[in-house]
Amino acid sequence: MKPTDVVKSLGPLLKQVRGLVEASRRAAAASVSSVQVRSNFEIGRAIVEHEQRGRKRAAYGKEAIKALAVRLTAEFGRGYSARNLEYCRRFYLLWNSHLGRISQKPSAKSAAVTARRFALGWSHYVFLLGVRNSDERRFYEIEAEQGAWSLPELRRQFNAGLYERLALSRSKGRARKLAERGQTVSSPADLFKDPYVLEFLGLNEDPGYSETDLESAIIGRLQSFLLELGKGFLFEARQKRFTFGDEHFFVDLVFYNRLLRCYVLVDLKIGKLTHQDLGQMQMYVNYFDRFAKTADEHPTVGIVLCKEKNDALVEITLPRAANIFASEYRLYLPSKEDLRARLLEWTREDEARRAVGAVR
Repeated sequence: MKPTDVVKSLGPLLKQVRGLVEASRRAAAASVSSVQVRSNFEIGRAIVEHEQRGRKRAAYGKEAIKALAVRLTAEFGRGYSARNLEYCRRFYLLWNSHLGRISQKPSAKSAAVTARRFALGWSHYVFLLGVRNSDERRFYEIEAEQGAWSLPELRRQFNAGLYERLALSRSKGRARKLAERGQTVSSPADLFKDPYVLEFLGLNEDPGYSETDLESAIIGRLQSFLLELGKGFLFEARQKRFTFGDEHFFVDLVFYNRLLRCYVLVDLKIGKLTHQDLGQMQMYVNYFDRFAKTADEHPTVGIVLCKEKNDALVEITLPRAANIFASEYRLYLPSKEDLRARLLEWTREDEARRAVGAVR
């Protein structure tokens, strides 16, 4: 066999071996990351135990960490600065509280517990240390683990106020579960958030773009849009045509949610929402329910994405049991402070209603 023929015949083998090498490297990197997180947790434990045996003044703890950092850096090199050791200390204090009681001395048993519990990389946990609200921090930890989020994606979801937007779109009881289970999808309402944040499309807030421009931008960044939609979404079609009588109609975007096992239709509006927009979506949903979905699939869900909406108009136009939602979209990251203020106000209003109900 000629040398050139040998090289050509190596194609399938090269592809197979390359895949094995890349898989082993990913596994090795994941293993190293897991060991680092567990090690930092135990370092934090050791620091806290040392502080508890010594003087409890904060100044003592800071000086002890500085002295420890100098000795460790001299012996092991980078990675053991006073700041990093303080991260380890805080990591242990925060995560030990919701991991349950773990043996006070490092052991095979405690290492096994932390190995099962810590599924993210150290850089993810360092970022989460900066999330002050414990419910919000736990929510992002669950979502990052379940969604295999990279650190940039975790930052983006935090900056986009995913936790606040989901909480504001839910009842008080369902909002509490966000910190326990993350975003669960068991009903059409669980798919909904308000607003949707589409800053990744790169469109200007200036209303000089058309609905076609918005749709094309979404298709160009479909992976990011699917992440923004939430869990379980699969893309099916753009400008899905169906004919009723002698008229043709087009649904902007058609998705399928595998968790709810239903179609999800998205209609895009660049202006203010009208009752005609809601009526049009109701017709789309009716058509899919009657002619597209199978008997074992759940009813179709419709989402109208608009620049501006009137909640009173939505409420009076749609039947109470309609699987149709209207939500605004933003082409910029929302203000975390505004979202938190809205969430606090919403919480206080709910508590006031409960208090009035209890008196009655």
